[in-house]
Amino acid sequence: MIQSGKDFNPPIGKPELLEPGVRRILAPNPSIMTFRGTNTYLLGTHDIAVIDPGPESQEHLYAILRALEPYQKITHILVTHSHIDHSPLAMELSQATGAKIYGFGPTGSGQSKVMRELVASGYEGGGEGSDIHFQPNICLKDGDCIQKIGWSISVLHTPGHFSNHLTFRWNDIGFTGDHIMEWASSMVSPPDGDLADFMASCRKLQDRNWRVFYPGHGAPVQNPRDRLKWLISHRLGREANILQALKKGQMSPQQLARKIYEPNSKVLLDAAARNVFAHLIDLRNRNYVSCDSPPRFQKLFKLIQ
Repeated sequence: MIQSGKDFNPPIGKPELLEPGVRRILAPNPSIMTFRGTNTYLLGTHDIAVIDPGPESQEHLYAILRALEPYQKITHILVTHSHIDHSPLAMELSQATGAKIYGFGPTGSGQSKVMRELVASGYEGGGEGSDIHFQPNICLKDGDCIQKIGWSISVLHTPGHFSNHLTFRWNDIGFTGDHIMEWASSMVSPPDGDLADFMASCRKLQDRNWRVFYPGHGAPVQNPRDRLKWLISHRLGREANILQALKKGQMSPQQLARKIYEPNSKVLLDAAARNVFAHLIDLRNRNYVSCDSPPRFQKLFKLIQ
């Protein structure tokens, strides 16, 4: 039985069959930002593709290797993006199996012009933890296809949550990493995340027919079309909230986050403020708000009248 929502609580390290050819193994890294932990997926019946090997963890490495039947071998390691809860185990798994690592590119690749300028101005930001050592053996681009006997995976570049974020499509299934999840909306934290890219990637996914999304954290998204529609509406609503709040005067991202989100912990406040900062950078780029250049997390933003 596929669990959904807050009922999602699979056993750590135990492979679960989601449907023919797709298994999930939960990594031992639960937290306020990762929910129950990172979902690692095993795709195929003989030649196995591992999607998002997860964080550095000997326990999780052994769980992945133990999941293999005698007639199975890992031939591909696919990484949706290089946050530290998704990609670090790729290297050790590659060394253990001989499989090559596939991803869009190293951390920082795929950044928009706006975010490259932000980095060039000296802003580091982030907040979720980037895997600075991630380097795929094979760099993928939007529209690529990876094929083995029994499966064929198409590649979509879906930046927004992270600049090198990929979504992998197998038949009518999407492995969406942290871009689309059921348990929470995705974090967009500059300069790794870009709100304009996030919205464009959501609309890109809307243009295709999907049966189910298997995300990087939490339960499967059983109605992808509705979830995409909600995420776009949610972000547009946050944008409207920010613009409405700024009518009362200039504010920083943290001040706006306290007013709009009402977070109940410092961790959630920081996360909310980073999301607000992403919105403010996008609104500034579209000439709705302004701040002293260059934009910074601590600066005050105001409406352009």
